[in-house]
Amino acid sequence: MKLLVTGAAGFIGSALSMKLLERGDEIVGIDNLNDYYDVNLKLARLERLKNYDRFKFIKLDIADRSEVERLFAEEKFQRVVHLAAQAGVRYSLTNPHAYIDSNIAGFLNILEGCRHNAVGHLAYASSSSVYGANLHMPFSVHDNVDHPVSLYAASKKANELMAHTYSHLYDLPTTGLRFFTVYGPWGRPDMSLFMFTRNILEEKPINVFNHGNHLRDFTYIDDIIEGVVRVIDKPAQSNPGWSGENPDPGSSLAPYRIYNIGNHHPVHLLTFIETLEKCLGKKADKIMLPLQPGDVPATYADVSDLVQDLGYRPNTLLEDGIRNFVEWYKEFYKVSASR
Repeated sequence: MKLLVTGAAGFIGSALSMKLLERGDEIVGIDNLNDYYDVNLKLARLERLKNYDRFKFIKLDIADRSEVERLFAEEKFQRVVHLAAQAGVRYSLTNPHAYIDSNIAGFLNILEGCRHNAVGHLAYASSSSVYGANLHMPFSVHDNVDHPVSLYAASKKANELMAHTYSHLYDLPTTGLRFFTVYGPWGRPDMSLFMFTRNILEEKPINVFNHGNHLRDFTYIDDIIEGVVRVIDKPAQSNPGWSGENPDPGSSLAPYRIYNIGNHHPVHLLTFIETLEKCLGKKADKIMLPLQPGDVPATYADVSDLVQDLGYRPNTLLEDGIRNFVEWYKEFYKVSASR
């Protein structure tokens, strides 16, 4: 197939593009290469993809309506995987407009591109953060998610609502993917594993929020990509049993679905740090801090729908995933064996 992958220089986008290229798909990747985090890391991810003849990269901002319209008109994609977004919960507290420009206006441009160019399926990134103040564990796509606790979460919930509208009005199959704390090689520098590893190796203290009592459903990148590929290959369909009298948030009479992609095995943050210390062979100097505004204390994915519909089975052990990240980090940043 010919696919558009937005955010192709990102952590998930680059890994997904490589997986699709390896199986023979043609990929057009776009990214605005902003400086939210180290642009050199984004460029290094792209370098790996340029070895494939069927990959084309275009620097493009999804908030640029005319450029997105031109892209869709010229390329004629069969499928679209929309991963580009302004990420980060804490960043949304100080830079709210970035989330409206990219996550709302940009997403509308992608929806319009799909609508007007006969795209067969739009799969897009949502987030576990949409569960917000919900305390019912594990989080289920059939739960109500109307109480976000950050603008980032609100923007992702808005994406799901916008997608449903296009599925309903224009019969566009859309599938939203609520990612749960993705980690692994080539990961984002603003994520905890990356920051902890860097600081421990440099013998600097690490900030441990919520006094280490966070529960997170850490999900290894390979398991995430396996789930995304399965979703791409099965366009969303109508749920014939859906009823407006008892509406199911995770499906619809329209070709619309929502899935959690997580590990289904939440881990305490302190256990996560202990595993990292073991892989690094170094102890962390921990600064215990309270829960931060916009953070949720626990995430735990109910992935039963993805298992039932698509055979999804995450199987990477936490210690193996962290060890793989540490090995990549040391090689990429040329960390000496003595550190």
